[in-house]
Amino acid sequence: MSAPLPTAEQVTTALAGVKDPEIGRPITELNMVKSIDIAPDGQVDVGVYLTVAGCPMREEITSRVSEAVSGIQGVSGVRVALDVMSEEQRKSLQTQLRGGKPEPVIPFAQPSSLTQVFAVASGKGGVGKSSVTVNLAAALAAARHKVGVIDSDIYGHSVPRMLGVTGRPTAVENMIMPPSSHDVKVMSMGMFTKGNTPIVWRGPMLGKAMQQFLADVYWGDLDYLLLDLPPGTGDVAISLSQLLPSAELLIVTTPQLAASEVAERAGALVMQTKQRIVGVIENMSYLTCPHCGEQMDLFGSGGGEAVAETLTRITGTTVPLLGQVPIDTRLREGGDNGTPLVLSDASSPAALQLAKIAETLATRGRSLAGKMLNLTPR
Repeated sequence: MSAPLPTAEQVTTALAGVKDPEIGRPITELNMVKSIDIAPDGQVDVGVYLTVAGCPMREEITSRVSEAVSGIQGVSGVRVALDVMSEEQRKSLQTQLRGGKPEPVIPFAQPSSLTQVFAVASGKGGVGKSSVTVNLAAALAAARHKVGVIDSDIYGHSVPRMLGVTGRPTAVENMIMPPSSHDVKVMSMGMFTKGNTPIVWRGPMLGKAMQQFLADVYWGDLDYLLLDLPPGTGDVAISLSQLLPSAELLIVTTPQLAASEVAERAGALVMQTKQRIVGVIENMSYLTCPHCGEQMDLFGSGGGEAVAETLTRITGTTVPLLGQVPIDTRLREGGDNGTPLVLSDASSPAALQLAKIAETLATRGRSLAGKMLNLTPR
């Protein structure tokens, strides 16, 4: 006996398991399913709306739909026909993704947000802040957390290369869909420039760019958002403290006295912004000799501990030293080839330290501190 023909309900159920690669939500929920037609011989034709013409994920969507429907008993073949949403449909989708709000808002600044935001800061450049950021993000994502990274260093953006991001953002009306790599969503000004073109902007433009990255990008329901800040205490750091007052700081330094002194200045910014410092990360702590195994303090020692102690005294709250990451050429190599060390060689000493720091951040859990619980006394 031949298998019974599939029903439209069965096809719809199967399509409910197909998620848009960029938005990360079922295509049925996003009203992307245009039509379902089932022929007497079991051939199923599925019409799917793309959000924009020339969608970079059209082949991926086609493949996912075909695979999902092919698994239904009685289906002899699947054809997927792609169409493009109208302007009205895109506006409706945009409003839906913003939680019913037609105008852009910063979701992470809303009282109901449970996303933990970590701003990774340093007093000076060259301490490996970006390397630390991308490895923490990759480690958190590998632990099945939903993670996003904003490359807030407008002039010195480097996160896309270090995470191996090759895709470009997709615009749905005025909403931006961020590309991802290693399960980490990423936004950077480097995605909007040609080649290695420098960005020549004054202060107010920097704040506007951060506003757009936070409000105009569809991040979805993130567990963690990491911001790779530019070094120092300039316009971007000040703007972000105003846009995301609940963001917590991670201070990166090296053991060197000069680096630790300027790191203290970056951390002391919280006295004005009223933000919290999660802890200090000492990068380039030591080099293990490949011949004898002895640890060599190339940049001195004690800088991270000194910064933690000073910031504890300044803020009046305990600022711990979260970890000491040793020098490892593979950490640099991972940044150059787009595969973070925590993924390429998870057992290396530097990767183990970074994974330990990520685990420390993750065990803090999603905080309800300061959140509105909408409880009414009886």
